[in-house]
Amino acid sequence: MQIQLSKKIVVLGSWMLLGFASPVLASNIENLAKSLAKIRGEVEALQSQLDIEKEKYSSKMSALNSQLADLSVEERRQKLSIEKLQQSIDKLGVTTQQAEQSGEHLKPVLLSALADYKRHIQGGFPFKVDDRVKAIHDLENNLVNQQIDPSKAVNQTWSLIEDEIRLSKENGIYQQTILLNGEKVLVDIAKIGTVFMFFQTKDNQSGMAKRSQDGGWIFETVSDSTDRERIRNLFDSLKKQIRQGYFELPNPLSK
Repeated sequence: MQIQLSKKIVVLGSWMLLGFASPVLASNIENLAKSLAKIRGEVEALQSQLDIEKEKYSSKMSALNSQLADLSVEERRQKLSIEKLQQSIDKLGVTTQQAEQSGEHLKPVLLSALADYKRHIQGGFPFKVDDRVKAIHDLENNLVNQQIDPSKAVNQTWSLIEDEIRLSKENGIYQQTILLNGEKVLVDIAKIGTVFMFFQTKDNQSGMAKRSQDGGWIFETVSDSTDRERIRNLFDSLKKQIRQGYFELPNPLSK
């Protein structure tokens, strides 16, 4: 009798354990389901964010490709300008060989070359345009008024055009008066060849030269803090004579 009673107690105890375990197991399953639902929600949120980042990246790459195309057009424009200047130098070289034959015959050729050169400056890169044009005017006047020998005028013209070609290869900081918001302002200029020009005013405004719709150039300030910082870094580097390297700059060719 005692043995049978013990067995009944053991059996009864097992059922009691199962009875207690069922609510705990159900609670664990419920918690696991909640965790899975939370993880699923996080995964979906991350996937949505990833899709957004992919779209941003695609848009950014498209914009960069567009800007790269603009830069390529500007590069070709500058190369063509330099080629024309080189042709002028070659033409002057031939003219110089003929200089001893007739000074009067040389004068109209020189005046024509100077007129071409002046148009190039007036319609081109907006760096110290008034100073560069004045140098041509002075030489033209001296030539017309016979204050300079045509053969010497050839050498001066040659030197001016060589300066223009050298200008396209140099980076540096200069001072220049620009037209900003309808007013003439003296600013510091950071010139990158004859493609990019950035400026800083005395009241800490920053900006750049941009091509206008009619093909000319205008000066505009930048409001974006990142662009201002990039321009400041460029000026600091050029002041330290760091003229080569990697620089992040605002794109004046962007629409």
